[in-house]
Amino acid sequence: MSKVKVTVYISSHNYGQYLKEAIESVIRQTTSNWELILINENSTDNTQDIFDLYKGDNRVKIFKTKKLGIPSAANFALEKSSGEYFIRLDADDIFEDNNLLVLSNYLDSNSDIAMVFPDFYLMDENGNVFSQVRRQPFYHKNHQRDVPPNGASIMIRSDILRKIGGYRTDLGAQDGTDLWGKIINAHKYANVSLPLFYYRRHENNVTNNNKNIISARRRIKADISGINIDKYKPIIAVIPCRKNYDFISNLWKVELSNGKSLLDIAIEKCINSSVFDHIIVASDTDEVNKTIINYQDSRLEFFERETQSTILSKPIAHTLDDITSKYDKDYSGMTYLGVIQAPFVDTSTIEEGINSLIMHDVESTILVEEINTPVFQRTSHGMNQINKNDYIIDDFDTLYSHTRTCVVTRNSNLKKGSLTGSNIISNIAYDREAFLIKDERDISIANLILKEKKIY
Repeated sequence: MSKVKVTVYISSHNYGQYLKEAIESVIRQTTSNWELILINENSTDNTQDIFDLYKGDNRVKIFKTKKLGIPSAANFALEKSSGEYFIRLDADDIFEDNNLLVLSNYLDSNSDIAMVFPDFYLMDENGNVFSQVRRQPFYHKNHQRDVPPNGASIMIRSDILRKIGGYRTDLGAQDGTDLWGKIINAHKYANVSLPLFYYRRHENNVTNNNKNIISARRRIKADISGINIDKYKPIIAVIPCRKNYDFISNLWKVELSNGKSLLDIAIEKCINSSVFDHIIVASDTDEVNKTIINYQDSRLEFFERETQSTILSKPIAHTLDDITSKYDKDYSGMTYLGVIQAPFVDTSTIEEGINSLIMHDVESTILVEEINTPVFQRTSHGMNQINKNDYIIDDFDTLYSHTRTCVVTRNSNLKKGSLTGSNIISNIAYDREAFLIKDERDISIANLILKEKKIY
């Protein structure tokens, strides 16, 4: 018997309603040199009944396990596999008929490539295709790390996957980021620029569990950046506050419904992180010392700023530069700008900004949110919509807005009078992190959010 070219695996925990479509899409492949590993993760629906339909196919291996989760299921399948190449198909997705043929032929023809992946279609829960996602070629290191491929339908050489230790199982989620990071450090990879599988979007699919995925990505970034963090020290947190705001005096003193002031919230999220060497509250009123003395943290200090520096026409970069010149004379480190008007940016988000800067070796990171509403640009012929809802979605077409809630910058930028520099990457705001208090009404909204979410 000839060696199996491709191992496909499908794991299911109560995904029976979509399962037969997924399996049949493997059966229909235009190449026949594959094996299919089916894993029933302690399902209570009709998963096993559907698996049993394929007992007579000697290319299909069926296993019953406890509930494993995506990373552990992948490692289990890898252990049981005999294919030269290894690929995952989620139980609710579908392969295009030529998927295995195109991807395996690419690896056969390019011995220096460890991993290959396709573009893909988006379909709704009923299988109706509504869009095609197209990946741009990779241009440089920052782009490579910032946009990992979809975790499904990545074909990788099995020996390389085993060599790098398979998939991490301690993250609580898996979306391709961990594998991506391991591969690009030591191997080449490619996109075939063809849509070769159908990705189903519905309320129950695993990618909707954004919180777990974001948490996993943050841990991966921390692991990667932690090796090099000393090169970027000192790391300073600066919390600017002032007497006068546009709509209220001493906004920093305002207590929210959790009994904490906005300054308290900003200080505590910094104190909760071990990465900061200095935590500086910069203000034109020494009244903030009444808040500072409540915290027993040697990193926490008061920095007096001139009232003139607090007016809106005065760039905040100048104040940050004044602080940097005292705490980082060589301008070798970085600074996090802690905005008191952003109460829902948490410690892990701040650390992600720091870790992203280190991992990508860029000048700054900002927190953004995707713009889903129509955006128009004035032209000589009237208004032109920039973010059109085209059928083909290019990963460079998405528009984002700066939330102004979290900025991490190299101190060398501040020396030049710039807050961010020119080489900027972004992190995506999660849930309420983009919320910014801009008027008194927003204070009331923040209190409602706190009651609803039971934050802090």
